[in-house]
Amino acid sequence: MSASDKRPERDRPWLMRTYSGHTSAAASNELYRKNMEKGQTGLSVAFDLPTQTGYDADHPLAKGEVGKVGVPIAHIGDMDTLFKDIPLDRMNTSMTINATAPWLLALYVALAERRSVDPALLRGTTQNDIVKEYLSRGTYIFPPEPSMKLTVDTIAYAVKHLPKWNPINVCSYHLQEAGATPEQELAYALGTAQTVVDAVRDSGQITADELPKVFGRISFFLNSGIRFVEEIGKVRAFSELWGHIGRKRYKIEDPAMTRFRYGVQVNSLGLTESQPENNVQRIVLEMLAVTLSKNARARAIQLPAWNEALGLPRIWDQQWALRMQQVLAYETDLLEYADILDGSPVIEAKVRDLKDRAVAELERVKLEGGMLKAVESGYVKRRLVQSQAERLRAIERGDVKVVGVNCFTESEPSLLARGEGGDILKADPEAHARQVESLRVHRETRDAREVVAALDQLKLAAQNEENILPASIRAAHAGVTTGEWARVMRGVYGEYRAPTGVNVGARSSGDPAKIATLRQRVRETSEVIGRPLRMLVGKPGLDGHSNGAEQVAVKARDIGIEVVYEGIRLTPRQIAVAALEEGVHVIGLSVLSGSHLELTKDLVRELAEMETPETPFVIGGIIPVEDETRLRELGVSEVFTPKDTELNEVMARVVDIVRRQHGLEILGGLT
Repeated sequence: MSASDKRPERDRPWLMRTYSGHTSAAASNELYRKNMEKGQTGLSVAFDLPTQTGYDADHPLAKGEVGKVGVPIAHIGDMDTLFKDIPLDRMNTSMTINATAPWLLALYVALAERRSVDPALLRGTTQNDIVKEYLSRGTYIFPPEPSMKLTVDTIAYAVKHLPKWNPINVCSYHLQEAGATPEQELAYALGTAQTVVDAVRDSGQITADELPKVFGRISFFLNSGIRFVEEIGKVRAFSELWGHIGRKRYKIEDPAMTRFRYGVQVNSLGLTESQPENNVQRIVLEMLAVTLSKNARARAIQLPAWNEALGLPRIWDQQWALRMQQVLAYETDLLEYADILDGSPVIEAKVRDLKDRAVAELERVKLEGGMLKAVESGYVKRRLVQSQAERLRAIERGDVKVVGVNCFTESEPSLLARGEGGDILKADPEAHARQVESLRVHRETRDAREVVAALDQLKLAAQNEENILPASIRAAHAGVTTGEWARVMRGVYGEYRAPTGVNVGARSSGDPAKIATLRQRVRETSEVIGRPLRMLVGKPGLDGHSNGAEQVAVKARDIGIEVVYEGIRLTPRQIAVAALEEGVHVIGLSVLSGSHLELTKDLVRELAEMETPETPFVIGGIIPVEDETRLRELGVSEVFTPKDTELNEVMARVVDIVRRQHGLEILGGLT
C-alpha cells in the first residue's frame, strides 16, 4: 500500500452518554450497566425532582414525584447502590444537579472514600449552574447570593482536592429551551461564567496562582438546535469568545486553560409529538452541528430518544440514541480530518455576527449590574419569555416550518408508536412507597448521635461562611439525608421565588379575523359573568419547567383574560386557595414531570374541601393517551399535550369551558 493510500489517523471519539435515571437507585444501576455493555463511555445521571430540590421521599411536596424524571438519592446507601459494580476511578460521571450540587458531590466523594478510591482520581462533572435555574428549569432553593456561595465552595474544593473533576457545567442548554436566541445563549452563559470566576477569585478561597486552574475547570453544557449552520457558528463563537475572556479579562496565557470545553444534549424542545418518527432525523442533524467542526467539537454528547415528547423512553429507545452516535463516530470518516469548516466565508461571517450581537447583549447585562442582578431584577427572564413568545408566534404564522406540525401534516399511522403507552416507559406505581420504606429503615439503623453532630457542624459551617464541602462530606458519611442537608441550608439561607417574566407584551399572530373573534368572545363572556374572565395558571409539584405555563399566561393576557400566575412549585392546596381567594373562573395546570394523575387527584380533593368543586380546570403536559381518559374521569375539562402548538386554539377551548358553564354559545374553537 502506498503512502497516498493510507487512511488518515482517526481522532478519538467524544464521550458518549445517555441522560438516564428512573424509579430507584437499583433500577438505574441496572440501566447504566446495560448501556455501558452497549458501548456507552460515560454516565449522565438524571436525579428526580425531590433530590434536585432538597426533599426526602416522605416529604409532602415529594408526593407523586419520586423516581419520575430521574433517580431518587437520599443518602450514601442510595449512592452506593446507584454505582454498584461501576469503578469510580475509571468512570466519567456527569451529574445534572444544581441547588443540591455540593451535597451530591459530597455523597460521591464519601462513596469513593468508603470504597478506598482516592477522590483525586474521580472524573466527571456536576452541573452546578444555579443562575440558569432562576431562568429556566426552576430547581433553585436559596436566593441567588447564598446559592452562588455554594457554587463557589464546590469549585474551590474541587480545584484543590478533585483535580480531574469539572465542578461546574455552565448550562446554556435550558436557556435555549426557555426561548434564548443564539446571541442570548452566548451572552447569558458567558456572563454567568464570568460571574462565577469573579466570585471564586474574590472569595479568598484560592490564590492568584490557582485562578488559571479555576478557569480551566469551567466547562459548558450547550443545546444544539435544528438550524445546524447557525449552531455551528454558535459553538465556534463560544470557543473564540471564551478564549478571549480568559486571555484579556483574567490574563491567562496557557492555551490549555483557556480552551472551551463543552458537552451537549441536542434539542429536546424541538421534538414533536406529531409524526414522532421525524425526531430521528432532527436528532442526527443537531448532532452534526457539534461534531463537524473539529476545533469546536463537543467533548461529550448525549442524545434524547425519538419519543421523549410522548413520555419516558424505554431502554431500547436509549440504545437507538446511543447507536446514532456510534455510527457517526465509527462508520463515517468525520474523525479522520482536520477542521473541514476552517476558511468557510459563510461560517466565518456567521461567527462574527453572533459574536458582535452576544457582546452587545453582555454589555446590556453589565448595565443591569451583572448576571446576578439581571436575574434578580427579572431582566433576563423577561427577555427569554419575549424571545420564546416570538418563536411560538413565528410557528403559528408559518414563518418557521415544523414538519408534521404546521406543514406536511398528512401522515400514515406511525409504525414506531404502538399506542396505549406501548412506546414509552411506564413509571412503577410502587416506587414511591418502597423509597419511603427504605428511608425509614436507613434512619432507624444509622448512628443518631453522629447524625446530630454532623448536622450541627454543617449548620456552623454555613453560618460562618466556611466552605460547605468538608462538613457535607462528613454528613454524607454519617448517613444524613438529602432532605436533612437541605433543611439545614434552608434554615440558614432561606428560600427564594424567582420573577416569572410574564409581564411582557406579545402580539397575537395568525388569522386576524380569528383573533378578533377570540377577543370578542372573551369580552362577551366577561360581560355575562359581570367581571373580567380570570384564569389561574398553576405549576403544582416540583416540576420547574415553566416555559409552557409562561406562554399560556402571556397569550391569555393578550386576548383579554386576567391571569393569576405565581410561578413554580405550588402545592395543590395552595392552588385551590388561590383559586378561591382570586375568584378565578378556570384553572390551568402545567405538569411535565409525569405526576399529572397524582396532582390532579389532590387538586380535586382540595377544591371539594373548599366547597368550590365547580371551578373547571384544564391540564397540559407530556401526558400519555391512556392517561387523558383517566384525567377526564377525574373531572379535567381539557387535556393539552405537545401536539397542541396553536395557542389561539388552546385559549379558544379554555374560554368555551367558561362559556359552557354560563350557558353561552359554544363555537368549538376557532377552526
